[in-house]
Amino acid sequence: MPRLQRHTAGGTTSLDQRTEERPDGSQDTLVVSPFVSPLAPRMDPLKFRDPFVTLDGSRRAGVALTSLETLWFNTGTLCNIACLTCYIESSPRNDALVYLSAREVADYLAEIETTGLATREIGFTGGEPFMNAQIIPMLEAALASGRQTLVLTNAMRPMRRFERQLVDLRGRYGDALTMRVSLDHYSRAVHEAERGADTWAPAIAGLVWLAQNGFSLAIAGRRLGDESEEAARAGYAELLAGLGITLDVDDPSRMILFPEMDATRDAPEITEACWGILNVAPETMMCASSRMVVKRKGAPRPVVVACTLTPYDPQFELGETLAEAAGTVQLNHPHCARFCVLGGASCSGR
Repeated sequence: MPRLQRHTAGGTTSLDQRTEERPDGSQDTLVVSPFVSPLAPRMDPLKFRDPFVTLDGSRRAGVALTSLETLWFNTGTLCNIACLTCYIESSPRNDALVYLSAREVADYLAEIETTGLATREIGFTGGEPFMNAQIIPMLEAALASGRQTLVLTNAMRPMRRFERQLVDLRGRYGDALTMRVSLDHYSRAVHEAERGADTWAPAIAGLVWLAQNGFSLAIAGRRLGDESEEAARAGYAELLAGLGITLDVDDPSRMILFPEMDATRDAPEITEACWGILNVAPETMMCASSRMVVKRKGAPRPVVVACTLTPYDPQFELGETLAEAAGTVQLNHPHCARFCVLGGASCSGR
């Protein structure tokens, strides 16, 4: 397979390329993320078509909402960078999910109170949440509700615009506010191969600023296909020690290593029999305890979707209210299999 050379201050990174043919016969040369397997079998297009029956005729697994422990808000898909394999396709141009307003966030927090839901955590994701000018009042509302509040950020320039306000929130609410920084790898070369040139130094600077100002921290990373989890955690531990940052990389809520998120790569469909075969309980899946609020471009109101991983798929749109979103979710998407059931991952890190 051809290779590209990307030169950065941290060294030279070799990137895979692949050529894809367009319907008109012309060809596109694509750079492949270091976190995907370009030679892996592609998805069978006949899979994940029927929400209740798999390709082999088995009953597809579903997951009931047992308790809404985490409510996510997607603040909008706009981001200051464009990663190669962003599952939500965030970029400086993608506004398919538009900015939520602080008022809309407050309305859902009020529904939690009036309906007595046992929600203990509020999460904010994007895009880059700090691209949304109303992020601070959103955080204020979540923290004032007495719930743990988690923000997923790349810690780059958009976040740094709100340093004074963040320090104020930290001073008043302490560790109820956790900042989870996306650092795709512990090496600059691999991180920038995924996120683009000159993205490493600003992210590290933002991470160090957060640590120096006493914020509760977590890191979201990934490991390469041929890298063990132990080696990845050790790599992050060495990086953080060199930065003078104390963080328990063996704590899965503080150092989250996400599995591959390539929806075009083949994945098994999860049947009802899989729970017993895999010794996995449906109530441990993310959609058993969380939902996400999004607002689609042109829509008059936000809606609630099943989870953070499938915001564009209409079959996972559950209604406009949390009450309407309390039903069972059919695991009819590759991410359900690869990320949750087989990967054992959760965006909340628990």
